[in-house]
Amino acid sequence: MIEEAPVRFELVDINEILKTLPHRYPMLLIDRVKNIRTDYSGIGIKNVTFNEPPFLGHFPERPVYPGVMMIEAMAQTAGVIGIKSVEGTEKPRAVYFLTIDKCKFRKPVMPGDTVEYHMRSIGRRKTMWWFHGDAKVDGTVVAEADVGAMLTD
Repeated sequence: MIEEAPVRFELVDINEILKTLPHRYPMLLIDRVKNIRTDYSGIGIKNVTFNEPPFLGHFPERPVYPGVMMIEAMAQTAGVIGIKSVEGTEKPRAVYFLTIDKCKFRKPVMPGDTVEYHMRSIGRRKTMWWFHGDAKVDGTVVAEADVGAMLTD
């Protein structure tokens, strides 16, 4: 069994996320991040509720949380992990997507679900980061992807 890296930040709540990321409603898609470890891994949490804007049109008769929003939430979780984990890193002016690879959607996510974005670093070069993410609901993978982003000052 592989031993997990030590936890550096047990919980980053919404107030700290707002200080860390430039995103705001309706594009801030995570509620908290927990267990940020020294190996640059962590878990973003999203409580999906019916009153969110995407459900007005996706789809009114059968609400399904959009997959692209899960990928964006993966990137936001990775951003929090990267920014909080590097000493001396302050809030960047912008976080830009570089890549989305190996993306798969496995099961629909519905209102009432809690999505956990399990992210782990798979590479870094200066201000560019790459992460693998597994989105899970009740322990079942609902989506996965490799995402890359660049932080700017």
